[in-house]
Amino acid sequence: MSGHSKWASIKHKKAIVDSRRGKLFTKLARSITTAARDGGGELEGNPALQLAVQKARDASMPKDNIERAIAKGTGAGADAAQIQDVMYEGYGPGGVALLIEAMTENRNRTGADVRHVLGKHGGSLGEPGSVAYLFDKRGLIVVDSARYGEDDLMPAIEAGAEDISEDAGIFEVLTAPADLTAVRAALEEVEIEIQSADIAWLPKARVAIEEDDAAKVMRLIDALEDNDDVDAVHANFDVDADVLERVAAG
Repeated sequence: MSGHSKWASIKHKKAIVDSRRGKLFTKLARSITTAARDGGGELEGNPALQLAVQKARDASMPKDNIERAIAKGTGAGADAAQIQDVMYEGYGPGGVALLIEAMTENRNRTGADVRHVLGKHGGSLGEPGSVAYLFDKRGLIVVDSARYGEDDLMPAIEAGAEDISEDAGIFEVLTAPADLTAVRAALEEVEIEIQSADIAWLPKARVAIEEDDAAKVMRLIDALEDNDDVDAVHANFDVDADVLERVAAG
């Protein structure tokens, strides 16, 4: 089963209501700013900005915050120009491969922070290219399979989705990265409630791990995502859904 996708879905639900909302808004604003910097401030014709703004709306980020982040990206501010996208590769407990996406004004600081968190939680930082080949970049939409059937999601296929799979109470709708926005819009047009929609690095194969290692990996992911500069963490672990629920509840 798609352990990390299920975990990501659980985390998505928690993130928009937890006590770290201010930190979440900061990360979302930074993503909007860099998308506007790189592709312009108009949603039309800038898929990265569309996605960043939609994620902010999903998290109930105020409209004024979104508009300020766009303006910052399209203006002459030095802050936007200094932000860099960085991908770190590493390993976690149980031999789990990790891709860590970050946005930072200081690569040395962020690299040192990521290395420290990995080491503290039983992981290690790898060389560039050491695990990236184990993942494919895809659009991923998560829908509650308790509320909808596969037939309800057929508009996604018509809009360009590549695959729909179901496991552990969720549907995963996969798309090419460029088609994510259109597929999401097609589902929303038929009033399908979406749990999450994002560009993700999905593993080509998964590593089965036991409950003890699963708890360690999830604590590691939590610690990485708690870093201000880390935008997303992708992993290739496979674990039973009931284990995920127990760890998440704990």
